[in-house]
Amino acid sequence: MIEDALQYDADRTLTADVCVIGAGAAGITLALELAGRGVDVLLVESGGHKADDRTQRLYEGAVADERMHSPPHRYRQRRFGGSTTIWGGRCMPFDEIDFESRPYVGHSGWPIDRAALLPFYARANQLCEAGRFEYRAGEAFHRPLRPVIDGFDSQYFTIDGLERFSCPTDFGARYEHRLRASPRVRVLINANLTDIRLNAAGTAADSLVLRTFAQRCITVRASRVVLAMGALEIPRMLLASRSIQSHGIGNQHDNVGRYYMCHVAGTIGTLIQDGNVDRVWHGYDISDEGIYCRRRLQLTEQTQRRLQLGNFIGRLHHPRITDPAHRSAVLSALQLAKGMISYEYGKRLHGEEKLSVSNWLAHLRNVVTGPHQVVGFGYHMLRDRFLAARKFPSIIVRSPAGRYSLDFHGEQEPLASSRITLDSACDEFDTPRMMVDWRYSDLDVRTVRESVRLFAEDIARCKIGRFEYDPGSIEFEMTRYGAYGGHHLGTARMGDDPRTSVVDRNCRVHDVHNLYLAGGAVFPTSSQANPTLTIVALAARLAAHLQAEATRERSSISTTRPVAVPT
Repeated sequence: MIEDALQYDADRTLTADVCVIGAGAAGITLALELAGRGVDVLLVESGGHKADDRTQRLYEGAVADERMHSPPHRYRQRRFGGSTTIWGGRCMPFDEIDFESRPYVGHSGWPIDRAALLPFYARANQLCEAGRFEYRAGEAFHRPLRPVIDGFDSQYFTIDGLERFSCPTDFGARYEHRLRASPRVRVLINANLTDIRLNAAGTAADSLVLRTFAQRCITVRASRVVLAMGALEIPRMLLASRSIQSHGIGNQHDNVGRYYMCHVAGTIGTLIQDGNVDRVWHGYDISDEGIYCRRRLQLTEQTQRRLQLGNFIGRLHHPRITDPAHRSAVLSALQLAKGMISYEYGKRLHGEEKLSVSNWLAHLRNVVTGPHQVVGFGYHMLRDRFLAARKFPSIIVRSPAGRYSLDFHGEQEPLASSRITLDSACDEFDTPRMMVDWRYSDLDVRTVRESVRLFAEDIARCKIGRFEYDPGSIEFEMTRYGAYGGHHLGTARMGDDPRTSVVDRNCRVHDVHNLYLAGGAVFPTSSQANPTLTIVALAARLAAHLQAEATRERSSISTTRPVAVPT
C-alpha cells in the first residue's frame, strides 16, 4: 500500500513495528527484507514519485569551502527511490583490508569483518541487479579476455578485479510494485521528518514528527525506528533533535557528523605507448549473464601494508576532454555540448575550465573533420544507453593515437575535523540546515602520489611506453572536483566503543535501544569501492538482525505470560 501524506485531510497518528525513514537503496532494501521475514513496516519518504524543486530545496545547505565540495542538494535526490534515481550503477564489494584496523590509517577498523557481510553481499547483488557475486575476472569469465594493457606485469597492482554494473536500478521504480502489493508494507510519501522525540530518560525513540507542505502533522510511534536518509541528512536530523539530549541524539561524545568521507578521485597524466598503439583495452566485458563488467588496476593488499597506503584503483581513460589536441571528434562534440549534460556527470566529464575562442574553434574543427565518428557514437549511445533496459555504463572512446589518461579512485582517511554541523539558517519546516566542512589528509595525497608513481614505473619496466605526468600536480588533480560526487560516508560511524562511534555493530545508536541507522553514514572507512553495494548488504544484514530481535521478544513474551491454572 502506498499513501500520499498530501492527501491527508487532518493530522494523523500512525503506529508500526518498524518505521524506516527514507526510501532509497537502504530504506527500500530494509522494507523488502523485513516484509519477507514477516515484519510489518512503515516506509516514509520525504518526496514523491517525481523530482520536485520545493522538496529538493529542503536539502540545501552551506559549504565551508565551495571549491572542495558541491552544494549539499547536488548528487542527492529527495524522492521515492532516493539517489538510485541518478546513480551510475557501479557495484563492487569492500576488500578484507578495508575492515581491518590499520595503524597507518587513522580511526580505521570496523567492529565486523568482511565475513559478516558475505552472506548479504550476494543478496545485495540481486537487489542491485548486478548478476552473480563474482568479482574476479577468473571467476566470472570462462573465456579468454583481451589484456587491459598487453604486456603489463606488476608486483604492486592486480588487474583481475571487476566492477559490475547495475542497469542502473532505480530502486523506487523497480520495487514499487512489490512494496505496493505487500500486506506487510505501508509506504507514506511526501512526509518530512522534522523531529525525533525521545522518552524522558533519553533511552528510546518515543515518537517521530512528520510534516507536509499541506500543513499536516503526522505522529509516528514505532517499536523500532531506522533512519535511512543518507550520510548528510542523518547527522543533520540527529543533531537537530535536541529536546531531550541537548547536543543531539547519539552525540554525547561529539561524534555525530564527524569523520565525513567521500573518495579522492581525478584524472591524471598520459600513457604514451611505444610501437603498436593498440595494446590497451579500456572498455567493458559482458558476462554470460549479460552484465557489463570492467577490469581495473588495484593496489594489492601487500603493497598497501608495506608502503602504508590507503586503498586505490585506476582505470585507463580517454584524454582530458577540454584539450582539443586529442583530435577526437567525439570528445570535442561532448565538450561543445556540455550545457546539455547533467551537473552530476558533466562536472567530472569536462571540469570547470573555460574555453578560449581558439580552443572552441579547434574543438569545432575536430567535429567537422570527423562527422562519421560523432554519428556512430550518437547511434551507439541512443541504442545502448538511452533506449536499453540495461544501459551501457559510461563514455568509452578509443584513442586513435593510443594515448590514455589514468582515472583514479582512492580511499579517504577518516578525519575528525571533516564534518557536518548545523548552520544558523533553517529550511521551510524550521529545521536547521547543514554546514559541510569536508577535508582530506596527507595520507590521501600520499596514496595517490605513490600509486601513480608505481604505475609509471611499471609501464616503463614492462617496455610498454611511458606514463607522463607532473608529480607536483597530484594534490591539485585529486581535489580538482573536490569531494567525489555522491559518496557521502562516515558521519555516524559504527564501533564497539561509544566514545569513538555513534552506532554499535548492529547499527543501533548507543544508549537509544530502538533507534537504528542504515546507509553510508555508519561506514568507519571508505575503501576504494563505490558504496551502494555495501550499503544494500548492510541494510539486508540489519533486516535480519531486526527480525531476529522481534522473534526473541515474541518468544520472551509468550514464555513469561501467565498460564491459567484449572481450579
